[in-house]
Amino acid sequence: MKIGMTLPVTEPGWSRDILVQWCRRIDEGPFHSLALGERTCFPSPEIIATLGACAVLTERVQLQTTVIVLPTHNPVILAKQLATIDVFSEGRLTVGVGTGGREEDYQASGTNLSQKRIAVMEEFVTTMRSVWSGEKVVDGALLPVEPVPYQPDGPQMLAGVMGPKGIASAAKWADGVCGMSMTGSVDEAKQAFMQIREAWKTAGRTTQPVLNTAFWFALGDNANTQLETHLTRYFNWLDDDSRRAMAQACGFRGSTKQLKDRLQAFVDAGTDELLLIPTSIDPDEVDRAAEAIASL
Repeated sequence: MKIGMTLPVTEPGWSRDILVQWCRRIDEGPFHSLALGERTCFPSPEIIATLGACAVLTERVQLQTTVIVLPTHNPVILAKQLATIDVFSEGRLTVGVGTGGREEDYQASGTNLSQKRIAVMEEFVTTMRSVWSGEKVVDGALLPVEPVPYQPDGPQMLAGVMGPKGIASAAKWADGVCGMSMTGSVDEAKQAFMQIREAWKTAGRTTQPVLNTAFWFALGDNANTQLETHLTRYFNWLDDDSRRAMAQACGFRGSTKQLKDRLQAFVDAGTDELLLIPTSIDPDEVDRAAEAIASL
């Protein structure tokens, strides 16, 4: 199983120095990838600008989006942006896309809420792949939209979906699924993996789906407080009682040894890649997680 580290972009306080420290520690550690997600109405840095910086600040790790809220973007411009990042990272880009869950992010981007549909995402993915293949997608344009991606067929595309409808859609166009275990439970991931494999089989896919998942984590004596503070801030759209309940129920909290055992359980479940989601902006979180990974 590959293990990646997610930038805690929903934590406040980002600066150049903090980003440099996170990128360098992840790149030098036992991690396969550096991941980040997208929110607009939140303290998180803008995803494309941050990805571009990460492409230059790292040399080795795969860069992964988990996820870009695809319907809020112009698919032609987004394809150009991601192809540029693929070039600057020399082919180290994996693109996870989804429809997102926050209506305010659609409003902020001027996107009608009617676009928040799986069918729109399917259409945009088709457009992006057409751009990456060199097709002329802009009527009357003298040249195709470039640059051409570093990877010959463009970046691997993963679907950030949940539930039967989303997974069935992903089986038509995605290379796999970048999922999420809200509770950090391996049983939650196993159930999703079973549904994904069945959807790929039903769709007649000849390749196996990439099975990625993720969970929030906090380690050490202050783990409960750290995780609950982070998640209470993250679930800002819920009422107070629901926020507290989610903050108490979600994520992994424990010792380095317990994290190592949890990671092994995900290995045994057939996970292709697991992304750890930190709940503190402190770059030392990278080293704490690395200790658990090194003992696997």
